[in-house]
Amino acid sequence: MALILNIETSTDICSVSLSKNGNILDFRVDNPANTGVERGQHSRILAILIKELLQKNSVRASELDALAISEGPGSYTGLRIGVSVAKGICLGANLPLIALNTLLIMAEMVKETKISDYDLIVPMIDARRMEVYSAVFDRDMAIVKETEAKVIDESSFSEYRGKKVLFCGNGALKTEEIIKWDNFDFTDSIYPSAEFMGKIADDYFNTQKFVDLVYFEPFYLKSFIATIPKKIF
Repeated sequence: MALILNIETSTDICSVSLSKNGNILDFRVDNPANTGVERGQHSRILAILIKELLQKNSVRASELDALAISEGPGSYTGLRIGVSVAKGICLGANLPLIALNTLLIMAEMVKETKISDYDLIVPMIDARRMEVYSAVFDRDMAIVKETEAKVIDESSFSEYRGKKVLFCGNGALKTEEIIKWDNFDFTDSIYPSAEFMGKIADDYFNTQKFVDLVYFEPFYLKSFIATIPKKIF
């Protein structure tokens, strides 16, 4: 029965959970939309959430069996911070690291919280302008289309016309403004969360699907491009 610490930092929401045998024992989250805390504070908040979670459950890092991280796609900075913290804990406590696709975690949230009467689930993360990071899963969580950065236009996802499809995540509502096919539903109530990493992480642990601590990097999908603010003063 694997005891796993799960970390999710791919968006503005930062969350951690403790799972055993795939079941969530405890969960901590910082959501700027609810708390009013300034966005982009993962570097300060993440360590606090992990410390609170482990102390509350009387668990030392050395007592964990593994650590699972949401690997991306998502925010470059958020992913970098999450992976850096995860690697530090794993190296210090000699733990294996599990990397989970962020869009798969979102699909798992749909599976666990919504009636599974959709033919396809399309998790989406906003990648600015009319671009999203997306993947397509069937109702059994099998991958129909791999993760990609996609520019949305009127013909997007037209190959799925006639199927009942759920588009979910913070990129779904802007997609709804462009494509208008029947049986396409849209919601932004689904988001990446450590609360829904337990089952997938346990499956990965049982099949020894670990990543190399030295060489593993977040799944950025696109190269990071730094921008200069228009207003310097």
